[in-house]
Amino acid sequence: MDAAGQESFREFVAGRSSALLRTAVLLSGGDRHAAEDLLQNALIKAAGRWQRIDEPEAYVRRILYRQQVSRWRLKWRRRELTVAEPPESAGDADGAAGVELRLVMRGALARLTARQRTVLVLRYFEDLPEGEVARILGCSVGTVRSTTHRSLARLRALAPELAALGPAVAEQEPSRDFSPVEVRP
Repeated sequence: MDAAGQESFREFVAGRSSALLRTAVLLSGGDRHAAEDLLQNALIKAAGRWQRIDEPEAYVRRILYRQQVSRWRLKWRRRELTVAEPPESAGDADGAAGVELRLVMRGALARLTARQRTVLVLRYFEDLPEGEVARILGCSVGTVRSTTHRSLARLRALAPELAALGPAVAEQEPSRDFSPVEVRP
């Protein structure tokens, strides 16, 4: 890579790494260390082809998704992730409802399977259509739909407290930390 390419790559990493890391954290179930590894590997792969990439962020995100799919396809990588319980809410006056929602959502996402988590992140956090998710994951649109349906049902079962947060959350502006997931009582 020439000097201009190196500078361009450095600017991209400096400007977009925090957003890409948030996506990687969600894909890895809240495991920040695994997310950092996922992002670092994606950036290494992108650096090797930097001069030929037209849309760098889309390219790096696609690498993130595909690497995560590869990880959950490898059976030996499956292990249980221990997640601490979220703290009790002190009150909603200081915006604790939004913080509590993120903690509950992060904990619930971490307890989903990697495939379920990946589908929900792509559909609701990245706001990708079902066809695009199917293409990224290498499966049919029907598989994406059924996995989404089962994942949301499991998310509701794992975190029934999301229903209690529903009205307070609906009044807040949507956060990019987690896309709102319809929660039915």
